[in-house]
Amino acid sequence: MGEIVMKQNGLMELLKTRRTYRRFDQTKKIPDDAVNDIVRAQQYASCGNNRQPLRYIVVRDEKLVDEIFGITRWAASLPPEQGQPKDGEHPVMFVVVLEDNKLKNAITGTDAGLAISNMTLAAWNHGIGSCIIANVKKDALKELLSIGEEYTVNCVVAFGYPTHKSTIVEVGNDEKLSYYLDDNRDYVVPRKKIEDVVKFM
Repeated sequence: MGEIVMKQNGLMELLKTRRTYRRFDQTKKIPDDAVNDIVRAQQYASCGNNRQPLRYIVVRDEKLVDEIFGITRWAASLPPEQGQPKDGEHPVMFVVVLEDNKLKNAITGTDAGLAISNMTLAAWNHGIGSCIIANVKKDALKELLSIGEEYTVNCVVAFGYPTHKSTIVEVGNDEKLSYYLDDNRDYVVPRKKIEDVVKFM
């Protein structure tokens, strides 16, 4: 029983510390074993009716990663000079999440959320941070990667070894929810209290 409790506590800590990271060590590449775990993790995610409508493109080529970075917008709650990663802080890998137009349905967005959560948790288990980015020029991305019309771009997920911290702080219902940078350029992320979002019956 003690071992099970320890594993549960480890999972909760992993969930708590797996935040969004937006600045990375661009010189540090992601090893193959970690990439394999990230890719495998999406397979373990639940999906509606087991339709499996999602497809993925793992981009590690430096030139392509740089081109994808150039068509993304980061940290919409912050001015670009604060939120956009600078040279040397870019991610080193992107995973492009696609929806198969013939298979997707009303809950494909939920399927994507579950799969992406699995992938980012698997990455963080290796100390690799991630950022889910919906603000990407999708037509340009499809042209860059020769993605056919049978697919819709859901989002891209950036990966790399983070160079900053990200911490949750609890706030009341009347407080601002926008994340911000502290004096050390670390992210502070306000989250509503459990009692304000959960009702027990």
